[in-house]
Amino acid sequence: MQTITLPADNPESISSALSLFRDGEIVAFPTDTVYGLGADPFQASGIIKLFEAKGRDSNKAIAILVGSVEQAQLVTDHMTEMAMRLCEAFWPGGLTVIVPRKNTLPELISNTDRIGIRMPNHPVALEMLRTFGPLATTSANLSGKPDAVSARDVFDQLCNRVPLILDGGKCPGGVPSTVIDCSGSEPIVLRTGPVTSEQIFKVLEIQKA
Repeated sequence: MQTITLPADNPESISSALSLFRDGEIVAFPTDTVYGLGADPFQASGIIKLFEAKGRDSNKAIAILVGSVEQAQLVTDHMTEMAMRLCEAFWPGGLTVIVPRKNTLPELISNTDRIGIRMPNHPVALEMLRTFGPLATTSANLSGKPDAVSARDVFDQLCNRVPLILDGGKCPGGVPSTVIDCSGSEPIVLRTGPVTSEQIFKVLEIQKA
């Protein structure tokens, strides 16, 4: 496979990416945290390619990016009240919420009944999401290797593993999103990132007061 890099701010580049998604292919693109590797979440073939390109353990779930809170309803049957409060406070941004997943998603996207969802704060990612719909997305790097914060980083690791890289310059955040499990009665922080535990619990305490 030959890897092509195109400027992310070109409408034709976005069209090329969306066409690849529709064909069950994968594309690397910039987000507000790190570069992501995306696929149509409803096509098993695309999900398989995400795992293969990264060399990722198939037991690890793939998160989903959305372009709006409303889009989340396409991949979950229940955005919990806790998740909604946090999304209102931190979306778009560096927070992934774990909620029950819709059973229409391919089983291999998650080996549990839950799914991680995030709305990124990046114009290129948001344009694709709002045009195409939700995207199954994982970080655009080889498993166990450093996160990619530039198109060059992606190319160095995934050359000939991904057909298209959208070059949007360096990611402003550079750190993967905070992940919080909102599927139970109490919030559980699974990964720390741009949104701190203190910020999360402050929002929840304010809402409960």
